[in-house]
Amino acid sequence: MISRALSARRLLVLLLLATVALLPATAGAATFPDTIRLPDGWQPEGIAAGRGTSLYVGSIPTGAVWKGDARTGRGDVLVEGQPGRSAIGIEVDRRDRLFVAGGATGRAFVYDAATGADLASYQLAAAGAATFVNDVAVTSRTAWFTDSRAAQLYALPLGRHGGLPGQREVRTLPLTGDFVLGEGNNLNGIVAARDGRALLSVQTNTGKLFRISPRTGVTREVDLGGATLEAGDGLLLAGRALFVVQNRLNRIAVVLLSRSLDRGRVVATLTDEDFDVPTTIAFQAGRLYAVNARFGTTDPQPARYDIVRVG
Repeated sequence: MISRALSARRLLVLLLLATVALLPATAGAATFPDTIRLPDGWQPEGIAAGRGTSLYVGSIPTGAVWKGDARTGRGDVLVEGQPGRSAIGIEVDRRDRLFVAGGATGRAFVYDAATGADLASYQLAAAGAATFVNDVAVTSRTAWFTDSRAAQLYALPLGRHGGLPGQREVRTLPLTGDFVLGEGNNLNGIVAARDGRALLSVQTNTGKLFRISPRTGVTREVDLGGATLEAGDGLLLAGRALFVVQNRLNRIAVVLLSRSLDRGRVVATLTDEDFDVPTTIAFQAGRLYAVNARFGTTDPQPARYDIVRVG
């Protein structure tokens, strides 16, 4: 469902402004269901789009990853859960690798997105540190991870032809400037802009949006004209249109950014009757998908969880 504040025509205009190559709907047997059911008790948080019409969703308590087809709605577990692992934000890179933020484990994991093979794991946060590695953005040179409990980012530098680094090459980037660490969840969703020359991240507990220099760690608050992105979670950047999931508000804010990325305005809000605390989003086959985390569910183990096709 599209909120009253946003007509279908205006949504189309926004998507065109986003300069995304939207694929046309396929006739015939292509159904692209409105909701896609995940395994009961999955407890998801991150969603990512991969090759073809594939979608990936991680499991918070186990670190497992489910892979499905947006066209048919069918899928299965690609990566089995393991003790000591968790899956929060996830992203598939152009080399068909799945990068996973490990939440309270303080770790990051990398899998083969086609086979589920375990390619690498990294300890990002120092042993004993308060940490929650929340989300990941992958550029041609670096995989960047946020930590919602610390004023820093973690960087996995990618070598020639995208080679994965060793543990000793993991970098920590301290954040300075406008960002101030507070109680609760701080930096959450992250995206790369300008071919990785700038990063954008939302601070959940304040609703502020920041532009971050990946070279220096200097942060600058993006001027939203008095608006805030309360309960901001997953981000998706398409051209100058930034989609921000506001999880407990059951909506997605659409922010049109200035060319300099230092200003933006909320131009629309997307809602859907099937939202139940969505956390992250992905574009696949010209469609926008959100995953319902259902935070606050009293008995999450047997609960139902879904992916929602927005609009």
